[in-house]
Amino acid sequence: MQFGRCFEEFEVGAVYKHWPGRTITEYDDTLFSMLTMNHNPLHIDAYYAEATQFKRRLVVGPLIFSIALGMSVPDVSGKAIANLEFENVKHLGPTFHGDTIYAETKVLDKKLSSSKPDRGIVTVETIAYNQRGENVLSFKRRVMVPTKEYDEAWQRAREQIALYHPIILISHERNHKLCTANELLCEASKQI
Repeated sequence: MQFGRCFEEFEVGAVYKHWPGRTITEYDDTLFSMLTMNHNPLHIDAYYAEATQFKRRLVVGPLIFSIALGMSVPDVSGKAIANLEFENVKHLGPTFHGDTIYAETKVLDKKLSSSKPDRGIVTVETIAYNQRGENVLSFKRRVMVPTKEYDEAWQRAREQIALYHPIILISHERNHKLCTANELLCEASKQI
């Protein structure tokens, strides 16, 4: 199974449908609201919410954003070097407890980095919608991804490290230090 894409694998105009969907529970919403300290009564007070235009609690918007973003990772940014920018986050409709969120992402643009030719920048737009097909959220983002050549070199370095014990002695010029396999991976990636 593929997890993320290299620069060459993105095609402008391509659409990736993210699956499976995610049904939002009252527990998800309340926990996210508490974790993020969003105590707006529209999200946590059922009695208060009954007096609003929606007549019930709304799911907090950043939860929907986080879920749609997470759903896109295997198709879009699973190999990302960095998420560079999010823009135009729009809440297009309400989400309620019990709604199931689905998402799809369209590739809008791509260009190789002018300063580092081993990576490129891909611009995408993600749309989240519910089980009724109603759009509830959209956003654009720019993602820095590796070229296929760089990714393959990185994978070879990881495979070599996996042959060794998790704690490896490496030399940095004149001083020696004990480091973990993760630190070695980071060091190896700088040399690729």
